[in-house]
Amino acid sequence: MAYAFTRLKTNAPDFAAAHGALRADADAALAPATVWGVFHGLFGIGSNELILVTYGDVGGVQDTVAGLPEVAGAETILIEPTVRPTEDAPRTREGLYVFRFFAVEHKDVDEIAALSFEAWKDFETADVYAAEPQGLFCQQDRSAPAGRMLLCTWYDGLNSWQASRTPPGQAREKFRRRQALTQGTVAYATRLVLRQP
Repeated sequence: MAYAFTRLKTNAPDFAAAHGALRADADAALAPATVWGVFHGLFGIGSNELILVTYGDVGGVQDTVAGLPEVAGAETILIEPTVRPTEDAPRTREGLYVFRFFAVEHKDVDEIAALSFEAWKDFETADVYAAEPQGLFCQQDRSAPAGRMLLCTWYDGLNSWQASRTPPGQAREKFRRRQALTQGTVAYATRLVLRQP
């Protein structure tokens, strides 16, 4: 399944106004793509910015979002799942969602995905924090030698994020091996904007 990660800047002063302005047009305009989640920033994202993740027929998402009158600018990267998500469905759980981009060599994508999958077996069983990786994505276009991967992890709050910096069992070693395959990371802390039915 194809996904798209879009970071957009709106003409509104804050995320609540931004999301309200988008609600009227975005759902219908984005079809046949489906919204996986809309997120506002805690750290690293402007107050008038949103992150939009969509899945399905996402080829036109960039042009659609950039063309909305409420949007002042948008940048989209087309991605696809590796080991997660295993089911395509919108996010619904409140909490902290951290989006973390890895600079990688595309030849290492499969190994990074395998290390993550194995690490999560211990990472998710810890009793001192609550965390669950939601998705690990690679770029759709891997024709260039290097690019990016995207990890989205849910936490019940910032305290869990902090505690998870020292994961139990084999997770720490697997994450160290994964880190050795990356050239750097950048992370954005966000919260899911709960969508009304």
